[in-house]
Amino acid sequence: MEVIAQLKYIRISPKKIKALGRLAVGLTPQQAIDKLEHLSGKAPKLLSAAINSAKGNAVNNLKLNSQNLIIKEVITGKGPFFKRWQPVSRGMAHQIKKRTTHLKVKLVEKQSSPQLKPQNSKQLVKEKKTPPKEKNNGT
Repeated sequence: MEVIAQLKYIRISPKKIKALGRLAVGLTPQQAIDKLEHLSGKAPKLLSAAINSAKGNAVNNLKLNSQNLIIKEVITGKGPFFKRWQPVSRGMAHQIKKRTTHLKVKLVEKQSSPQLKPQNSKQLVKEKKTPPKEKNNGT
């Protein structure tokens, strides 16, 4: 069973919250909130609010056990810009885009997807070895 929580029109740039979303994937909601609790700024508070909302949706609406939940994915999307103007020299003005974010958190039960692992774990990648090229001396 998949549980979704959305926060829309958040007044923060998507770039600032995207990196934190990658840290939370694969963790239980409580582990993710504990990690985010020690970080400073606006983004960790907003992400932990979304995770709490998803956890509440799972427990209250679908009657799932909160210990069996893990974060499947955190999707950060662009919202509309607030367009503002900054006066500059010679009577001109530059446009400023105040960005907004749409944040979506998806939770799943552990039993339904046991292969789900954190994305930030080290993965071994086999590299193909190419044979050395023969040198042509031009003779």
